Amino acid sequence: QVQLQESGGGSVQAGGSLRLSCAASEYIYSSRCIGWFRQGPGKEREAVAVLYRDGSNTYYRESVKGRFTISQDNAKNTLYLQMNSLKPEDTAMYYCAAARVNDGYCYKNDYKYWGQGTQVPSLT
Repeated sequence: QVQLQESGGGSVQAGGSLRLSCAASEYIYSSRCIGWFRQGPGKEREAVAVLYRDGSNTYYRESVKGRFTISQDNAKNTLYLQMNSLKPEDTAMYYCAAARVNDGYCYKNDYKYWGQGTQVPSLT
């Protein structure tokens, strides 16, 4: 059973926009933290944007602040990442992930549920 399914990646020019979607099962969508991570060529996986679903916190990586927006549609159990003003360094495989912790901070190791990823290829 696929619990997290990303979509929306694809070719785009530098300066362009993409919107990624992550459809989650109800169980996963109810996680304390759900967000977007990425792994570029030769790089480690890094957090891009994370929602604490109780509204206590929203995290954005410094390099995407003002360009990327994370949002959710609770009726559809879907998470989105609107990416504007894309730069070559945004090229990566983008993953949706969820951390089911009871409270407190969601550490990287808490993210146990991962989608298969959607590719944002080299920007032209």
